[in-house]
Order: sequence, then C-alpha cells, then structure tokens
Amino acid sequence: MTSIRGAEMVDWNLAVATATRLARPGPEVSRDEARAVVAELRRHAKASEEHVRGFTRMGGDDLHDTPILVVDRPGWVRANVAGFREILKPLLDKMQERRGSTPGGAVLGAVGGKVTGVELGMLLSFLSSRVLGQYETFAPATRELPAGGPAGSPNGGGRLLLVAPNIVHVERELDVQPHDFRLWVCLHEETHRTQFTAVPWLRDHLEGEIQSFLGETEVDPMTVLERVREAAQSLAGGRPEGEEGDEARSIVEIVQTPAQREILGRLTAVMSLLEGHADFVMDGVGPAVVPSVAEIREKFQQRRARGASRLDLALRKLLGLDAKLRQYRDGERFVRAVVEEVGMDGFNRVWTSPNTLPTKSEIAKPADWVARVHRKAES
Repeated sequence: MTSIRGAEMVDWNLAVATATRLARPGPEVSRDEARAVVAELRRHAKASEEHVRGFTRMGGDDLHDTPILVVDRPGWVRANVAGFREILKPLLDKMQERRGSTPGGAVLGAVGGKVTGVELGMLLSFLSSRVLGQYETFAPATRELPAGGPAGSPNGGGRLLLVAPNIVHVERELDVQPHDFRLWVCLHEETHRTQFTAVPWLRDHLEGEIQSFLGETEVDPMTVLERVREAAQSLAGGRPEGEEGDEARSIVEIVQTPAQREILGRLTAVMSLLEGHADFVMDGVGPAVVPSVAEIREKFQQRRARGASRLDLALRKLLGLDAKLRQYRDGERFVRAVVEEVGMDGFNRVWTSPNTLPTKSEIAKPADWVARVHRKAES
C-alpha cells in the first residue's frame, strides 16, 4: 500500500516478521515424511474436486485455475497478510488521509503503524498453529504465492491453502488414520473452492458487503486504537475479575458501529451458509471415500468444543472464533434440513442470486427459507 503523508497505518512487514518469529514450531517430521505429506495433500486436494462436484452437483467440466498451495505456518501468515492488505486498503487509506490533517499525525502514524504491526503479528502467530486449510477469496498474486485468474474473473482470483504442519499435528492429537484425515480436510476446503468458482457472483457480493461494512467506519484512528487496546487489555487480564463472562466482547464487536450491525448480520448468514455447506459436504462424501469418517467427526467435534486451555477459550472469544464455531454448527443444520426437505437441486437454488441467500433468521429457521424461495417461486 502506498503511504500518504508518512508511515503506513499498519507496518505489514513487521506483522509478518512478528508472526513468523512467534509462531510455534510444527510437529517433528523427517524431511522424507514432510515431502510425503505434501505430496499426499496435493493428491487428495485434486481427488476432492471430483468428489465434491459429484455430491453437490455444482460446477461444470472446466478445471479450476485456482492453485493448491501446501504451506507451513509462516507461509500461511504471509498469505493472510497479503489478503488483509487487499481488503482493508480502502479503509486504511481513508484513515490515513484523516490522520494526515491531524497535528502530529505523521509522528503518531509512524509509531502506531509499528504497534499495530506487532499486535497483528501476535494474533496471526496464534492463529497460524490452528488453521488446517483455507480458501483465500481475496488473494492478490505474488511470486511466492500465486493465485487464480484476476480479481473479478469467473474463478475469483483465489487460492486454496493447506497448512501441512497443523494437519499433521491434529491427526496425531486425535489419533486418527492420517490418510483419511487428510482427505477429510481436503473435502472441506475443496467445497469452499467450488462455492466460489461455481458461483461467479459470490465473490463480488461478499466483497461488496465487506466494503460496505468498512465504509460505515467513521471513527478516527485514535478511537480505533483505543478500542483495539480495550480488546488487548481484556486478553491480557486487564478486565476486572468476574467481568469476562457474557460481557467479554470480540474485536469485531468492539470496533463496530450500530450502523454496521445490519451488514454484519448478512455477512454472518453468508458465512454460516458457506461453512455449514462445507461441513455437510465433507461428511456426506466421507462414507464413500473416508472409511473412518465417523470416528474423525466425533473426535474433531470434541476438540472444537473443549478448546486447548482457558487462554485458548479467551482468545477464541476475543477474536470472534466462538462465533465461527457456531457458524459451522448452525449452517450445517440449515443445509441438512433444506436438503432433506427439497433435495440437493432444491438446495442449490441458494446460489441463484444474492436474493436467494438465507437471512440470519432463516439460518435458524430453514423452513422459512424454503417457504420464501421455493413456494413463492412455485406460486
């Protein structure tokens, strides 16, 4: 991002350096084992494409041009920083212009950019050991991290990331069959890739909603900094004892304005749909190609529910990850109920246009979506 009147709002290079330095080392594997894991993940990702298309009845015969990248934890960090820079650029440009007209704004920005870079790096270091895979929807191509076609193309310009050390860590922790677990993970992530490549308008719609959300941010940089510090204090234990409970808020909740809540409700519904659909597909395809899918699902659900520690639970709440877990659960229930009611082809009407996406209330009441989309169309 080009600087305007001084330093950037976020020191992105420092964020990468901090996250890379603080990221936990992955599980111990030999060089030959690492090569074998990477090769197997690539094979499973490729095989998953046919499995997912056959089950979902989405997509044509054309091949995806979105690359499959098997990365380590630093590679995941670099990819996500690039994505953040892309999606946050309009907001940060606006904040930077406002800061430039403030007395001492350039000096404040130089310091603030460093502080924000370190804080972002700390958050990414935490997440880098927990993400198994990710379809990057807003992924600018770099020499190290290629992406698909240009942004706005039918294939969305995305890329599929599989974080090899995290997959190995979890399969060992759960004591499940590695071959089955790796394929199971690939089925979930391939479903996300299919969603965006088979539904050309979805990427632009999601980006539009995100930019509308960011466009409603009218606070000055100092206010944002104060709100982020409030979040950091709650994470560090600065909140008085006994107040964390239901009063603890995620970073998203802390920085949003009332005007953003309606947009966030729509985004929550879309993300619940996408995550729930991926869970539904991975379990639907699973019995045919993943013999131990029932054992994997049971153990993985238990792991999701319990968290690793009190600190892990606090971070999940702070970052809004507990909301993401609800999205998996609520979205999967929605998809399952709709498919049972109107079949897979009937469910796929959800991808017709933004008007056929479920609302947040319809995610909780699938019958309302069926009534709105199907019975209205048939009347």
